[in-house]
Amino acid sequence: MKRILILCLAMALAMPVTAANVVIINANNTSATDMETVQRIYLGKLKAFADGSRALALTYDQGDALRELFNNEVLGKSESQYSAFWSKLVFTGRGTPPESVASQEEMVKLVGTNPNTIGFVDESLVNDSVKVIGNF
Repeated sequence: MKRILILCLAMALAMPVTAANVVIINANNTSATDMETVQRIYLGKLKAFADGSRALALTYDQGDALRELFNNEVLGKSESQYSAFWSKLVFTGRGTPPESVASQEEMVKLVGTNPNTIGFVDESLVNDSVKVIGNF
């Protein structure tokens, strides 16, 4: 019995621990939003949620590790590709990039108080003011 417990403990310790990052919207936002919709919003191809309400994407400052992970995993773009993509849209007058926030706590606060916002944070920061619509 002791060997089984030791083996189970060893296996549990050998498993990698990964942080879960999630995409969030306001808890009162009733729009059905999937990860494809998230991509389209963050790439300026969609400006509203399914219910017609304006979608305001939030991100972090350039160089933020979570922003880079989101850009790679969800948008399929490196930081330089993402910046170049938005520079072109802004220059041609065809879009406005997501607004930047300074911290994950600020992201949760802003998304939790504005039903039109969408953002992404570490899952541990999710509270009742927001709901998770996807993870990465």
